[in-house]
Amino acid sequence: MSTILPTIESPHDLQGLSPDELENLATEMRQALCQVAASRTAHFASNLGVVELCLALHRVFDFSKDRLIWDTGHQIYPHKLITGRYNRFDTIRTRGGLMGFPNPSESPYDLFMTGHAGCSVSAALGLASGDSLQGHDDRHSVAVIGDGALPSGIVFEALNNAGFLKKRLIIILNDNRMSICPRVGALAEYLDVVRTNPWYRGLRDKAGNLIKGVPMVGESMERMLVNVKDSLKATLHGGMLFEALGVRYFGPVEGHTLPNLIRYLELVKDEEGPILLHVLTEKGHGFKPAEDDPVFFHTPAPFECDDDDCIVAVKKSSVRGYTDAASAAIADCMKNDDRVTVMTAAMCQGNKLEAVREEYPDRFFDVGICESHAVAFAAGQAKAGCRPIVDIYSTFLQRSYDQIFQEVCLQNLPVVFMLDRAGLTGPDGPTHHGVFDLGYMRLFPNMTVLAPADEHDLKSMVAWALSHDGPVAIRYPKAVLEPGLSNRFGEDRLPVTMGQCEPLIDGPDGLIIGCGSLAGSCLAAVEELQKEGLNVGLINARFIKPLDKDTLLKRIQMSPWVVSVEENTLQAGFGSAILEAIHDAALQTGPIRRLGIPDQFIEHGDRADLLSSLTLDASGIANVCRELSGQTATAAVAAPLQD
Repeated sequence: MSTILPTIESPHDLQGLSPDELENLATEMRQALCQVAASRTAHFASNLGVVELCLALHRVFDFSKDRLIWDTGHQIYPHKLITGRYNRFDTIRTRGGLMGFPNPSESPYDLFMTGHAGCSVSAALGLASGDSLQGHDDRHSVAVIGDGALPSGIVFEALNNAGFLKKRLIIILNDNRMSICPRVGALAEYLDVVRTNPWYRGLRDKAGNLIKGVPMVGESMERMLVNVKDSLKATLHGGMLFEALGVRYFGPVEGHTLPNLIRYLELVKDEEGPILLHVLTEKGHGFKPAEDDPVFFHTPAPFECDDDDCIVAVKKSSVRGYTDAASAAIADCMKNDDRVTVMTAAMCQGNKLEAVREEYPDRFFDVGICESHAVAFAAGQAKAGCRPIVDIYSTFLQRSYDQIFQEVCLQNLPVVFMLDRAGLTGPDGPTHHGVFDLGYMRLFPNMTVLAPADEHDLKSMVAWALSHDGPVAIRYPKAVLEPGLSNRFGEDRLPVTMGQCEPLIDGPDGLIIGCGSLAGSCLAAVEELQKEGLNVGLINARFIKPLDKDTLLKRIQMSPWVVSVEENTLQAGFGSAILEAIHDAALQTGPIRRLGIPDQFIEHGDRADLLSSLTLDASGIANVCRELSGQTATAAVAAPLQD
C-alpha cells in the first residue's frame, strides 16, 4: 500500500525526502501505474521507464517557475502523480477525468498539450528565448525527448537554432532503445554506437572513480573534470553530432539510479548555452513482463497479474476492426502487384503491418517519426513507377501537409494515403482525434477522397485506389467493423466506381447521407424510424471528392429534408461539400442538417460515448430526423451541431 505517494501534493514535497524515501516513492509510483494499466488501455511501458527521470527532474528544478516540456506526452503519467493529481489518477483516460497527455487546464506544471512527437526542443527554446526577453533569465528550460522522436526534422531545425542563439537550454535525450516499432535510420545506429562503445564508457567510469578518490576537490572541480571527460568523449565519437550543432553533449548516463541522475542534472543545471544530457532508460523498467515485451506493453489491453510471480494474463479481443481490414487489403494488393510499396512513420504495430513487413521486407519502409519525409519519399517512388501506400494516422499526416500539396498533388502522382484513426480516437483525446482530414485533403486539386462504410467498401477501395492514376486518400476510424450493411444488403452491393455513391434505401419522407463508418449508424436510425412509419432514404456517400452530384442532387431535390452525417469537422467537411454543390447548382431544397464535429476540440473518452454526446449515434441521428420531419422550410440551411 502506498504511504509516501498520497502525501505528495506538489513537487516541492520531494525536497524533504531522503534518498531511501525517493526510492520507495519510485516503487509506489510504478504500483500506481500498474493499477491503472491493468484496468484500461493506457500508455504503460514508456511511463514505467521515466519514473526516476521524472523524480530527479522535479528534485533538481523548480518547475513552478522553471520550464518543462515532455515530448510525445504519453509518458506524462509519473509527472501527473507528483504534481497534485494523485487523488484523480484513477480517472485518467476516462471521460471527464485526467487526460493521458499534458493538459494545461489540469495543472500549471503542464505547459503544452503535447501529443505529436518532435516539437519539445523548439517549444523549450522558445520559452527560454521568451523568458530572456521578459527579464526572467533565472528560469531554466528543459525538454525531454525520446530517441524515437529525435530523427524528426523539426528537432534538427531546433538544435541548429539553439546552437546559434546560445540560450540556456537543457535537452534530456530519453534513450530507451525502443519506440512503438523498432527504431530505424542512421541516427538510431549512431546512438547505438554512443551507447555501447566500451572504450569511452570505461573512460567515463574511470574518470568518475578518479574524481571520487581526490580529497577536497569540491563540486566545482568535479564539474570541471566531468566537462573535460565528456568533451573528450565527444571528440572521440559520442557527441560529435550534437557538438557540431553547437549543443554540448553529456553522457550517456544510467537513467534508473536516482543519485546518479540527480548528480548529473545538478552538474548541468547552470551551464551556459544549450546542453544535451543523454540518459539511458529501459522501457517497462520495474515490471518484468513490460521489460520483456515493451512493444506489447506500450498500450496493452487490460491485464491481470499474479503478485507472486508477475504472470500476466492479457484479455485479448478477437473483434475485427477497420485497421485489421486495411492491413489485410494492403497485403492482398502487394501479393498481386509487385509495384505496390508501403510506408509508415514508426507505427508498424499500430497500423497492424507486421505481417506485411515480414512478407515483403523489400517493399516495406518504416521511416521513423518523419511524416513529411514519408510523403516526399513516396512521391519519389511513384515517379519511378511504384504504387506507394502511405499508411499514417490521420492526426499525424497533418504534419506533411506541404508535401501532400507540393510533391504529390501538384505532380498528380499515384500515391495512396491510408488515413488510420480518422474520426474520434476515444481515450487518446484531442491530440489524436483525426477529424480534420476531409477538410485538408479535399482542398487539393487532383486528390480523390473516399470513406468506406464497412469492410466490403474498404477492401474494394484499396484495390481501386491502386489502379487510379492520381493521388487517393482513404480514411477510416479506430473502430470495430459493424456488420449492419453486410447483414442488410449482403454482397449485392455496387462496385466502387470513380465518383459514385451507393444508394441503399429509397424513402419519400426524408434522406440521410452517411459518410464513412457512420453509415452503419445511419442505417440503424433508418430502421428505427421505419418502425414508427417514417420511411427515410439512405445513401452511402463513399466518395467525398469528387461528389456524385448527379445522384445526390437529384435525390436531395426530391426529398423533404436531408441529413448528412460525418465523423469530421463540419467546417470544410463532407456536409460542406454537399452545400457547395447545392449552391453551385442553384437548387431549391428542403431543410438540410449537417451532423459532425463542431468547431471545438473534443475531449477524451469512450468513442461511443463521445459520438452519442455529439448526436452521431443511431439514436441521435433518428431524433434529428424526427425533428426535421415536421419542418416545412424550403431554403437550404446548414445547421451546426451546437453553437
